[in-house]
Amino acid sequence: MAIYIPQRQLKNLSKLLSPNKVIVIYGPRRCGKTTLLNKFLEGIGEKYLFVSGEDLTVQNYLGSQSIQKLREFVGRNELLIIDEAQRIEKIGLNLKLIVDHLQGIKVIATGSSSFDLAKNVGEPLTGRKFVLKLFPLAQMEISRIEQRFETDANLESRLIYGSYPEVVITNDNKQRELYLKEIISSYLYKDILELEGIKHSNKLIRLLQLLAFQIGKEVSYNELGTQLGMSKNTVERYLDLLEKVFVVYKLSGFSRNLRKEVSKGHRYYFYDNGIRNAVIGNINPLEMRDDTGVLWENYIIMERIKKQEYLQVLANNYFWRTYDQKEIDLIEEREGKLFGYEIKWKKTKAKPPKDWLVTYKNASHEVITKENYLEFII
Repeated sequence: MAIYIPQRQLKNLSKLLSPNKVIVIYGPRRCGKTTLLNKFLEGIGEKYLFVSGEDLTVQNYLGSQSIQKLREFVGRNELLIIDEAQRIEKIGLNLKLIVDHLQGIKVIATGSSSFDLAKNVGEPLTGRKFVLKLFPLAQMEISRIEQRFETDANLESRLIYGSYPEVVITNDNKQRELYLKEIISSYLYKDILELEGIKHSNKLIRLLQLLAFQIGKEVSYNELGTQLGMSKNTVERYLDLLEKVFVVYKLSGFSRNLRKEVSKGHRYYFYDNGIRNAVIGNINPLEMRDDTGVLWENYIIMERIKKQEYLQVLANNYFWRTYDQKEIDLIEEREGKLFGYEIKWKKTKAKPPKDWLVTYKNASHEVITKENYLEFII
C-alpha cells in the first residue's frame, strides 16, 4: 500500500469550499494535486463529478460557453472537479457561467501552470474564486510521519534530492535521480515550451543552469542576456514563465529609507532543491560539494514560503542588501513589522547589520541554523 503523507492544503480546501465559488489549485506537475483531490473526496457525502481537462469530450462541454450545455454536463452533481483545467478553452468564462447559473454548485479546478490558468481564470472569476497553491511536500507535512531523529537523518537527502512525493517515499537514490530527470524532461521543459512562442529549448535549459549557480545572488538580466545571446526582455519573459510554472521563485530587494540600499535587484530560488541539482547534473553527497550553503539557503527559504502558504500567513518577502555589502537573506513584512532572517549552514554568531537596526527601529533579526531551523519551517 502506498504511503500517504497528510497534505496541509486538505484542511484549507475543506474550509474554503462553498456554494457558487471556485477553488483554483495551482502547483507544479507531480506535486500531489490529484492525490489531494482523491483524499478530499474520500470524506465527502455530496454527489460529485470528477473530470480531466485533457479529455476531448470534457473540453467540448466545458469550453462551450453555452449555459445549456454546461447545465447538461454538470447534471445533478453538487460538486464539479476539473483536473488540468488549463487545457480547456476560455475556462474562466465557462466557470463563471457555471457558478452564476447553476444554483448551489461548488467547483474545484487544478492546473500545473498558473500562467495559462491565471490568464483564463483571472478576470472572469473576480470575487468568485479562492486560490490555493500546492508545492512539493513541505517538511511540516513530512514531519507528521517522521520522528525528529529521522528528520535529522534525512536532511541531506532533502538538500540534494528535494521533496517531490515520489522522491520522499523511496529510499533508493538511483530511483530518485531517475525520477528527477524524468520530471525535468517530460514535464518541466514540456510545460514551458508549450507556452507562448518559446522556441529555444536549449537556451531555456542554459538559463536554468545559470540561475542554479546564482542562488542567493542578485541576477542581472543584461548579463544573462549576454551569456545566452538573447535580449534582456526575452530573458525577463523566460524568467516570468519559469515562475508561473513553479520552477523558480523570485525574491526582490527591500528598501524604504536608506539611499545606499539595493532595491532594484532580484534573486531567484528553485521551488525544489532536487530540480535545481538535476538541472546542473550534480547529485553528489554533501561531502563532495562546495555549494552546501547555497542548498541550505534555497531549502530554508522555500520551506518558509510553503509554511506561509499552508498556514495562510500574509507576508511580503524580500532580501536586504546595501551597496557596501551588508545583507540579510530573507525579510518578512507582516503584521506591520519587519522580521530579518540570516540563513547559515555552519553555526556562527552573526550580528545584525547596524544599518538595519538603526534604520528600522522595530525590526527583528534572527539567524537560522541546523539547530533551530525546524521551528522556523514547521
